[in-house]
Amino acid sequence: HVQLVESGGGSVQSGGSLRLSCVVTGVTRRNDCMAWFRQRPGKEREGVATTYFHGNSIWYTDSVKGRFTASQVFANNTGYLQMDRLKPEDTAMYYCAARRYVAGYCPFQEDKYNFWGQGTQVTVS
Repeated sequence: HVQLVESGGGSVQSGGSLRLSCVVTGVTRRNDCMAWFRQRPGKEREGVATTYFHGNSIWYTDSVKGRFTASQVFANNTGYLQMDRLKPEDTAMYYCAARRYVAGYCPFQEDKYNFWGQGTQVTVS
């Protein structure tokens, strides 16, 4: 059974940076997927970045491209989401999620993931 524990959220001023961490325990494989989701106030949860655990392919939603960087996971069972040039509209609860391998790319849809972290709040003012 895979478990994910997140940390690293907090409050930051616009233009600042935060790094989220997601520690993964349990049996995993290099080509499992990790995704980062967020749920902004009054909005549905959305995927912002996905990657295979080996990190050779990483995908981003348009609103965070060039500002957020997701890392590989497999080397030390920890994934990171580096968030730079943060904006107030990035304020949200952020979640990491994982699933077993899927061919082609790691999906952005939340119903495709069956392992979830507890979430961490990011507030940008």
